[in-house]
Order: sequence, then structure tokens, then C-alpha cells
Amino acid sequence: MNDPRLVAARDLAADRRRGGELRVLLGPRTVGSTSGFLGLAVLRPGERIAEHYHPYSEEFLYVARGEIVVDLDDLPVAVRRAEGLFVPMNTRHRLRNVSRAPAEVVFHLSPLAPRPELGHVDTEGPAVLGPGPDAAAGPGPNGARPGRRPTPRTRTTTPNGHRP
Repeated sequence: MNDPRLVAARDLAADRRRGGELRVLLGPRTVGSTSGFLGLAVLRPGERIAEHYHPYSEEFLYVARGEIVVDLDDLPVAVRRAEGLFVPMNTRHRLRNVSRAPAEVVFHLSPLAPRPELGHVDTEGPAVLGPGPDAAAGPGPNGARPGRRPTPRTRTTTPNGHRP
């Protein structure tokens, strides 16, 4: 498929295996892309996407609606509507909706892994669905509060995902 193609999120089934509703709109299977893929994650209040990392790809996140906390190697970073976050290759990350409203997050990963099964490494079990303790107004498990942004830090990781 080398022709431009329009894909609507409403036309795709959601993947709920890792928490939230994930839909890959533009990727190798949907449009034949060869350099990366783009999708939409929808998180209800209290919902999260389980921690994982990408050994071959960088990830770009853009919050289109709501706000989330992204745990980057256990450092919580609040990301609000109309803000983007860069997740370096091999960085463990988990997305959490700690607000009382749904969140929509556009994600893009590039480059692609040599094979699809190598591109995503889970580091914890599937996320618990539905409102949970993270939806409370108080600090979450990593100390992040809605509306409070931790000081941004740059982290360097080695190929195995550990800091040097």
C-alpha cells in the first residue's frame, strides 16, 4: 500500500490487553507503513496502560484530551491537554489517568522493530481496568498529583533499559 489512506479510530477494534483502549490507526497492518506507526489511546478515569518499554523505538505522546501521568523509569511526569512527551528508546513507561475525566493520547513510535513481537516488552502484568486508587485526588503511588508537575529530568538508559 503506497497510496495515501484515511483511517478512522471509530472503524478499528480496541486492543484492551494492556489497559485502556488502544487503536493503531496508521501502521504496517493498516496502511503498509515501513518507518513507524501512530495510534490513539483512550483512558477512563483511574485506568492505566501497564508498564513496558520499546527496545527498538522512540515513542512520542501527545495528550489531545484530559491529562495523564506517565511514569518514566518510576519518575512521574504530568502531561496535560495540548502537551507532548518524548519517551526515549528502552525507557520503562506506564500511562495513568489520575483525573476524573477521560483522556485521549495520540502515540507515535519509530523506527519499527525488526519483527512486531520484538517491539514491545511488558515489565508488569495487565492493568486493572476501571476506577481505582489512582483516581483519588491525593498523590498516586509515585507521588504525582493531578495539576502538579514534577521537575523535568533527562534520563539516559543503556540498551538493557537500565541507567548507567
